[in-house]
Amino acid sequence: MHAITRTATTDMEVTSIRLEKELKDKLKELSGSQGYQALIRDILWNYVQQKSGDWKPLFSKNDIRVSITATAQKEERCVLTGQSIQPKQQMLLGLTKTGDMVPLTIESLAV
Repeated sequence: MHAITRTATTDMEVTSIRLEKELKDKLKELSGSQGYQALIRDILWNYVQQKSGDWKPLFSKNDIRVSITATAQKEERCVLTGQSIQPKQQMLLGLTKTGDMVPLTIESLAV
């Protein structure tokens, strides 16, 4: 996951959210040295950007190591172009240098 520009914690508002202990423990495991609260902020910012149309590419073609053909099961957004991929539409899944599997349109890797 790529980092969003950081805001100083003194400029943030404190909010409370209830999470299952198991979910919190898993987030802590996944976050590593980043910390689970920062991971949650990254996840929420990514969601907001995707849903609001403020999407900006997080990856370039050079980040994609390999791709495989797939069929979308739900709406996805290509990480290279921002184009929407509709359910049942042919797409690619790209494996990035960092090990992420990301949705791609068929046309996004064309030379």
